[in-house]
Amino acid sequence: MSGQPAETLSPVLPHDVEDAAVALLTAACTARAKLVTAESCTGGLLASLLTDIEGASHAFERGFAVYSEESKCELLGIRREELDRCGAVSKEVAIAMAQGAITHSLGDVALAVTGYAGGAPEGQEAGLVHFACARRGGSTVHRVEHFGDIGRGPVRINSLRVALDMMRQALDEL
Repeated sequence: MSGQPAETLSPVLPHDVEDAAVALLTAACTARAKLVTAESCTGGLLASLLTDIEGASHAFERGFAVYSEESKCELLGIRREELDRCGAVSKEVAIAMAQGAITHSLGDVALAVTGYAGGAPEGQEAGLVHFACARRGGSTVHRVEHFGDIGRGPVRINSLRVALDMMRQALDEL
């Protein structure tokens, strides 16, 4: 792996995010681990970042961009009843997304993210984001962040930071 910065996204990403992505991919390559993403509010931004870094394609197994509730059910196997009961932005759905990503892939570590990056529906919290990271044959860890009403872009960038950190921690436990 060359450890080069993200070619496509580099002009718009903070250096710490790029550095964390390179470190994650280096660790995944060393561990011979495959990474998977299941993204809702980030819309595939994490997968794009992980595939923009040259020389690490063998560490990224696949990404699921599951923005709609239907795609969460169809691609990740989440039960419609669970979505209706908990809501798409919830701890339960984030965990189900991460576990579904592991089940429907060849990955070793799967990170799921679901939240309100921009305006939230009435009665919901802008900037609320749930993360879950699953390890094949291991545990699934949940984390919630309250980024606040800081705007769509900043919520998504902060979500990348959290996601990369969680995936790195999961790799350390393999």
